[in-house]
Amino acid sequence: MKKVIVAVIIGLGLSSAAEAQRQRTPPAPCGPKADLAGELGNNVAADSRCFEIRMYTVNREGEGTEGFDIDMLHQRFREEEIAIFEKHGAEFLGAFQSLENPDTLVWMLAYRDRAHRQEVWAGFLGDPAWTALLAKYNVPITIEAFTLSATDYSALK
Repeated sequence: MKKVIVAVIIGLGLSSAAEAQRQRTPPAPCGPKADLAGELGNNVAADSRCFEIRMYTVNREGEGTEGFDIDMLHQRFREEEIAIFEKHGAEFLGAFQSLENPDTLVWMLAYRDRAHRQEVWAGFLGDPAWTALLAKYNVPITIEAFTLSATDYSALK
C-alpha cells in the first residue's frame, strides 16, 4: 500500500521571517480595477483578469514516493482535472512541460478576480470528482504558485 504524501508549498526564496509576514499580509487584489497601491499598481492593466501559474514537481524523495512519475501527473490532467476546474468557472490557459526539470508540470488558470479564484478553488476541492481523481492519481508533488495581474502592455489580459 502506498502512503499518501501531502503537497508542500515552497517559499519564493524568502527568509522564514519574511515568509511568515507574507502569509499574515492579505494578498494584493488582482483582476479588473484591482486597487493595487504604490509601485505595484503602476504597470497593471485596469482590465486584467487574475492569473495563476502553478508548478507541480513530482516528489521522488522520501518514503512512499517510489513508483510515481510525471506521466501519472499528466494523465490526471488529461483525464479530468482540467474539466473539473472549468466546471467550477476557471479558464484553463495551458499546461507546459518544463525542459529544465522533466519532473515539473507548469500550468496556468485565469479567473475574473481574486474572489472568483477563491470560489473556483472551494468548488474544485469539494467536488467528489476531484476526490475520486486524486485517489486514482495521488502523485506526491511539491507546489509553487504565483498569482498575477497582467501589465498594461500585455496582450493577454
